[in-house]
Amino acid sequence: MLAEAARTYPAVYPLYVRVGSVWETVEYEFLLEFLAAIACPALKALTVLSQPVGDLYGPHWSLTGRDVPAADTPDEAVFLPGRNVLLLAKPLLWCHLNGIAEVATAPLASNPFPDATPEFYHGFAAEVGRAVGGNVRVLTPYADMGLHKDEVLRRGVGLPLQFTFSCLRPTGGRHCGRCNKCAERRAGFSAAGMADPTRYAV
Repeated sequence: MLAEAARTYPAVYPLYVRVGSVWETVEYEFLLEFLAAIACPALKALTVLSQPVGDLYGPHWSLTGRDVPAADTPDEAVFLPGRNVLLLAKPLLWCHLNGIAEVATAPLASNPFPDATPEFYHGFAAEVGRAVGGNVRVLTPYADMGLHKDEVLRRGVGLPLQFTFSCLRPTGGRHCGRCNKCAERRAGFSAAGMADPTRYAV
């Protein structure tokens, strides 16, 4: 989505929200590689925002890396209560304070969680707008178009997809190959009929 936005808008400001998840160090390195690979004048410098959740989640698997949902677990196993509330609040305020009118995020149509629907995103943005006297909109293009992971991957043909990241417990700087999200990633590339460029630990 970031690459598509950079082809569409004159200025795109990437945001990364750190919450303390066990995968963030590796995810952030992948993000830097991806940004370097798609660099263009429209793509501005990365901004990192902090929103730590240790005091909310405690010794949760997402913070400790223990008992991470395995490849054969249902989607519900990876649900993090209020995650998108936390990931959206600061970006909305940052955009309001910096005069940016829209925040784009990329939930898929298949995402089953209540805080990943267009209704949630648009409603939450409206409430934040009322709180600060602003009007920053949230864009959810893939969900709005009804797209699933394989369809989004096909939209990324020609992009450096080896630098995209989706793993709950990276190992040695790589996707672990054992978790729920790695299984979803493999299934997505398979359904898309594309070679998977990911380097898995197993």
